[in-house]
Amino acid sequence: MMNIYVGNLAYGVTQEELRDAFGTYGEISSVNLITDKFTGDSKGFGFVEMPNNAEADAAIKGLNETPLKGRNLKVNQAKPRGERPARGPRW
Repeated sequence: MMNIYVGNLAYGVTQEELRDAFGTYGEISSVNLITDKFTGDSKGFGFVEMPNNAEADAAIKGLNETPLKGRNLKVNQAKPRGERPARGPRW
């Protein structure tokens, strides 16, 4: 199972469009577009889970830096939450 980060999304991109783009590379477990909890607007990134690592690798290589709705996608393997740098102090 691989969790894939998809960034630099145009704000109009839907979960269905992400599913379609990644679906050409193989089976998809889930698609999660991150939205602002107050406005519901897309934050410009999301995650796609694919059960087959070989298909996931192919999707990363095939979709990274390719345009979707006018913006080049940033696609890479998502890092587990604990590995990301802190985002400043939390008071």
